Amino acid sequence: MTDTTSQKLIVPAFGGLYAASPFFEAVLRFVVGFWLVPHGAQKLFGLFGGGGIEGTAGFFGSIGLQPAVLLATLAGLGEFFGGLFLAIGLLTRPAALVAAFVLLVATLTVHIGNGFFMATGGFEYASLWFFAALYFVFKGGNQYSVDAKIGRSF
Repeated sequence: MTDTTSQKLIVPAFGGLYAASPFFEAVLRFVVGFWLVPHGAQKLFGLFGGGGIEGTAGFFGSIGLQPAVLLATLAGLGEFFGGLFLAIGLLTRPAALVAAFVLLVATLTVHIGNGFFMATGGFEYASLWFFAALYFVFKGGNQYSVDAKIGRSF
């Protein structure tokens, strides 16, 4: 809620900052989505040092995710297109759901066994991004989204 008119602010001069929250929420949505796109490009196309479908499927198979090629393809598509759609706010809730699901699977299959801290490959970072994506499952896009521009909320 960004309505500060009915709230008694401790520092009233900060009221203008709160009015800008829809813009910064859109920035957060963009970052959460767009930061996933390169990860999808790694899995799908082998860009940015990624292994492509074959390499990703090999890794997925090694940790017991089967059918590895299908799951690698779905993970790559989910990160690439889900991230892109989330970033621009197109089909925001479904895109956020796909992104959150991919991040939850990564957290539970790759990172959870390595403890908490990111430095040791733990779940800290992946789970933070999971919860950030999950926020947009419930919130959806706002006025700074393609969904708003086309007059549809998904």
